[in-house]
Amino acid sequence: MLTTCTTLIRSDVGNKAAVFPLQLLGFEVDVVNSVHFSNHTGYEGGWTGDVLNGDQLRAILEGLDKNGLLQDVAHLLTGYIGSESFLTAVLEVLITLRKYRKVRFVCDPVLGDAGHFYVPEELVKVYREKVIPLADVVTPNQFEIEHLTGIAVKTMEDAKKACRVILDMGPTLVFITSLELQDETETEPGESTITILSAKRNETGDDQFWRIESPLFPGRFTGTGDLTAALLLGHTAKTPNDLKGCMEKVVSTMHAVIKRTHESSGDTVASKELKLVASKTDIENPPSLYEAHRIY
Repeated sequence: MLTTCTTLIRSDVGNKAAVFPLQLLGFEVDVVNSVHFSNHTGYEGGWTGDVLNGDQLRAILEGLDKNGLLQDVAHLLTGYIGSESFLTAVLEVLITLRKYRKVRFVCDPVLGDAGHFYVPEELVKVYREKVIPLADVVTPNQFEIEHLTGIAVKTMEDAKKACRVILDMGPTLVFITSLELQDETETEPGESTITILSAKRNETGDDQFWRIESPLFPGRFTGTGDLTAALLLGHTAKTPNDLKGCMEKVVSTMHAVIKRTHESSGDTVASKELKLVASKTDIENPPSLYEAHRIY
């Protein structure tokens, strides 16, 4: 498989958060970087490094293709992409890959979170009109699906409506990685939860929705979206007809990794980066912590 995401030397986000779990799940992964930074951009001291443009990606694509290294690629995973030039070139990568076989495209449409954009706002239109129609799987967070669909997601009905808008664009699976919904964020006083929702459209056009609630740990942890997309790709590739089981493995693994990170984290930015190596066993053999429930 091929991944095109951020690579950060110091931080377990971007490709570093996606490649290691996929390798543990048995996938051979070829990595193409969209940026190559010293650390992620949340550090107060800033960062150094390079940002690839579309022409550089096309040059890498040409070299891979000339050497016959694209013909066995079965999956394409994309994450953070900070420019329209690179994002457009990624579509050329996908079109080239699909000349050889039916490549499954898992798109994490990284736009932002918690009310803030991480990328130029004009990329919303590019994702909506050009990228998502070619994707098989899309893994937005709540902020991202709201901007991609124009729907303010406050309730579960809002979330289902937004998923259907994405499915109408072309993908067959939408996996909202985090939802904080009105009247659904507290199970007991002081205990907050997060909702994960998946929507799948079958060949006859019927939709099914599954949800899981998981405890919400305080603080913000980096790399969670990258890890979620990688785990979803891996498990759905292995058992494509068991969305319930795949969802349970993804969410339970995420909980185990974030819990371990939370318990060992301090007040520094670096301490909030996912403890992936320490979570090797949980990634290879997901714990059974949560059950998905079909709601439609």
